[in-house]
Amino acid sequence: MSTLEDLKKITVVVADTGQFHELKKYSPQDATTNPSLILEAIKDPAYLPLLKETVKGKKDVYSAYMDLFIAFGVEILKFLPPNGRVSIEVDPKLSWDKDASIVFAHKIIDRFAKKGIGSEKILIKLASTYEGAEAARILERMGIHCNMTLLFSMAQASICADAGVTLISPFVGRITDFYKKEKGVTDFSPEDDPGVQSVRRIYSYLKKFGYKTQVMGASFRSSKQILALAGSDLLTIAPKFLEEMSQSQQAVPKKLDLEMAKNSDVSKLSLNQSSFEFLHNEDHGAAFLLSDGIRRFAKDLDTLLGIVAKEV
Repeated sequence: MSTLEDLKKITVVVADTGQFHELKKYSPQDATTNPSLILEAIKDPAYLPLLKETVKGKKDVYSAYMDLFIAFGVEILKFLPPNGRVSIEVDPKLSWDKDASIVFAHKIIDRFAKKGIGSEKILIKLASTYEGAEAARILERMGIHCNMTLLFSMAQASICADAGVTLISPFVGRITDFYKKEKGVTDFSPEDDPGVQSVRRIYSYLKKFGYKTQVMGASFRSSKQILALAGSDLLTIAPKFLEEMSQSQQAVPKKLDLEMAKNSDVSKLSLNQSSFEFLHNEDHGAAFLLSDGIRRFAKDLDTLLGIVAKEV
């Protein structure tokens, strides 16, 4: 049995890609996308026909870009099981605008509905700002499920769990990259990896205090990081690591479980907006990475809009 199949026994495996042709090979449960992944996909000639077919003749570039995201989502769902879900991201420039994020989320759901796809198949991705969490709180009450992305701190995890979101995606690799640079080191062992440690603490927090919100580790730099979080509710994994693990026979011991979480020393948080902002800002790595992540996604979205503009 491959390492990937062994991992699937204890963790739901999600594909982190917009390149849906990759999905059939690895049989993931769900798939996640974002502006950067869609931009990467349409640079591949294999996906140019979908781009051209989707946006040709559209009068509004921004609406055409939204249609492109939906088109990718529709294709991705064809490669997933009947209960599979695809995550589609709200415009990152709306990360601090609760009301506009809610409107955008409804536009995503409505566009999928016109393709005959129900909201149960969609996870709305929102940046883990305070406003993003509050938007998710309202959307979840409406039956629209949310996946909170760009999550780097316990403060972010706390407000998202208190909002009752379906899923949080704490990032690993970007935390690792930040502290490699800060500490002047080239690598961490999995047990000492700040990104791995962050997700383990967040998992322990949500499970110890009985939250229904699920934890999906994201943004990996190595398969070692992935396996160090085996037992997490879900893990979203890039195709290159899915391939690596499908070719390996390394056994996968469980690293996260409820018993471990219950015995952890994490303390309960109760945060309003001001206390959240302060606590999140105290984690200087998380504070930088959240704003940097939003900037990166926004930049890639602008590049994507430029490509779409040439095709409409």
